[in-house]
Amino acid sequence: MLTFTQRKPPNANAAITLTLALTAEERTRSRYRFETEDGQVVFLRLPRGTVLRDGDILEDETTGNVVRIIAKPEPVLTVTAQTHLDLLRAAYHLGNRHVPIEITATYLRLSPDPILRTMLEQLGLEVKEEILPFQPETGAYGHNHAH
Repeated sequence: MLTFTQRKPPNANAAITLTLALTAEERTRSRYRFETEDGQVVFLRLPRGTVLRDGDILEDETTGNVVRIIAKPEPVLTVTAQTHLDLLRAAYHLGNRHVPIEITATYLRLSPDPILRTMLEQLGLEVKEEILPFQPETGAYGHNHAH
């Protein structure tokens, strides 16, 4: 059993012992039991409020084993617009609902929700169901966010 207590920044050259694919929600759990794809049990015991990002590296407290966190593909809605203003307007409306959202210059991404989908379509946006890694913003007070 491995217990990961230390987060290190992403490092493409790190000697990785295993990978752990987690959904966006799972990456917000700082104290939790997970299983790797090969059935190995791992525990996270990270500082409360830690939000893991794709590529983060965790180190085991006793063995020094290193795991890389991978953003696991999951169902999402990808929102695109004809204009940047329309996309900004959609981000505003989703933000008013405190919806976890991934924001880029060309699309917004959120967890599936039929009511929000209808709202976005009524605003004239294109909404597509996909299965992709989801990396929502951590918020203005999320001090663990790094680009």
